[in-house]
Amino acid sequence: MTEPSAWVRRWAHLIVPGGRVLDVAAGGGRHTTWLAARGHAVTAVDRDAALLAALAATAEIVVADLEGAPWPFDGRRFDGVVVTNYLWRPLFAALPATLADGGVLLCETFAAGQETVGRPARADFLLGRGELLGAMAGLRIVAFEDGFLPDPERFVQRIVAVREGPATRPPRHPLASPTDGGGPADPAR
Repeated sequence: MTEPSAWVRRWAHLIVPGGRVLDVAAGGGRHTTWLAARGHAVTAVDRDAALLAALAATAEIVVADLEGAPWPFDGRRFDGVVVTNYLWRPLFAALPATLADGGVLLCETFAAGQETVGRPARADFLLGRGELLGAMAGLRIVAFEDGFLPDPERFVQRIVAVREGPATRPPRHPLASPTDGGGPADPAR
């Protein structure tokens, strides 16, 4: 199993301790396993039942075709939602709605430019400049990056966003100043 995304490791502390987390397109479960080991109640969803079977002792398993069937989590809320290396634009509306008040979305996926260094190369699977930031505009953006990463070479967009509600306190993180409670990272990065 590969290591969890550095982006997820960096920002997972914003998810309420012991909170419910949804791992979207979980695949082999690198994030499911890592988050469960940190005390979260994880739900892993993917269309590949064989991959998910190995996670049955670690997480709630949901086998679903996220692209060809209805969203399986209508009415459910999670304290965290993790999406990495997966893009299905119709989920842009469902993901924020799946967050509980104070819930944190951690998302990292491929962006335009990726076709110059590897796969995926089809525009359907690559975010346009600032697209993820615009898609999550209804959430409080804590951090956003859009650019090139060297090891391994890839173009990505990554976001940390919080669904604010009546009891939501602004998250504090290393980039936050005492006066502003945090804010978006420089989108030009």
